Amino acid sequence: MSKRARNLGWKLRGKPGENNAITDVAGVLVGAVTLNEPDGMVRTGVTAILPRGYDPEARIIPAGIHALNGNGEMTGSHWIRDAGHFLGPICITNTHSVGIVHHAAVKWMIAQYRSAFADEHLWAMPVVAETYDGVLNDINGQHVREEHAQEALGTAKSGPVAEGNTGGGTGMICYEFKGGTGTSSRRVELGGRSYTFGVLVQANHGRRDWLTILGEPVGLELTDHRMFDRERGSIIVIVATDAPLRPDQLNRLARRAGIGISRSGTPGGNNSGDIFLAFSTANSRPLPQADEALQRSEHLNDEILDAAYEAVVDATDESILNAMLAASDMTTLKPAGHLCKALDGEAVTQILRRAGKLSA
Repeated sequence: MSKRARNLGWKLRGKPGENNAITDVAGVLVGAVTLNEPDGMVRTGVTAILPRGYDPEARIIPAGIHALNGNGEMTGSHWIRDAGHFLGPICITNTHSVGIVHHAAVKWMIAQYRSAFADEHLWAMPVVAETYDGVLNDINGQHVREEHAQEALGTAKSGPVAEGNTGGGTGMICYEFKGGTGTSSRRVELGGRSYTFGVLVQANHGRRDWLTILGEPVGLELTDHRMFDRERGSIIVIVATDAPLRPDQLNRLARRAGIGISRSGTPGGNNSGDIFLAFSTANSRPLPQADEALQRSEHLNDEILDAAYEAVVDATDESILNAMLAASDMTTLKPAGHLCKALDGEAVTQILRRAGKLSA
């Protein structure tokens, strides 16, 4: 695994799961296809999250959604907001590849849930989200193809998740450092039971002078290789949990991702699409048209959810740090020839050491 914030001894809050990744939520799988061609023109890809793995039974899962700033796209969001659930995968890619990835995800759903689509009048509405990678990638070339998305969906797995310049995060920039894919998780006790909250981000947001790590304004010290004079990107945050939560509770959980991204300094810039989705693997149900009329489910009391909110905030913040730490330098295409540097973890460690914010 690449360098991660905890490996550097940074004093982060909370107890992570085994892999400190969204895949610590049982059943959640992640796949990715990375396009990073030697000519330096194509640096993009697709990340796929399967909330229920490769289970062939079509079952909806409860979900909530929040857009802190809507300058971006996440398909299926209107229905999630209305119905409080969705069916199928979540994919993240670049802005100009949403259409082809959506097409591929629909095809995957029809094949994966073959019997349901054969017997019922089903419509497929997968979740596909995006951030803009046109500074480092030839985004107008639309290099992501259907087979790339199908490969990401078909090779998803549990365990450690590759971070930085991988999947949909390949060509992304975060706080004017090289950004990309990052993940983290937390284990918490709620009502006498242990639950996992996992986060995956595609981080492509922020200005350098905003960058704050563990409360320290490190972006004011690490000023080399500045790139922008204003916000130019977005961030997608996916939150997964095995805690039994209602859709309205998951809406509240998704909102806490906004607090999580603010920990690293962003105010949610005008040109940033900051869109967050939270889902629970508990309380999945059959398709509504095949379900019983009177429905019952178990869910947690609102009064004990503070620890869940804290877990999401902390895991979101750490996911962004991991995305930057795992990334590698890239040169820009538009404008050409500038260097987009990866975050220097040792330089940040020195700043945090002075502030007394390293673990003992």
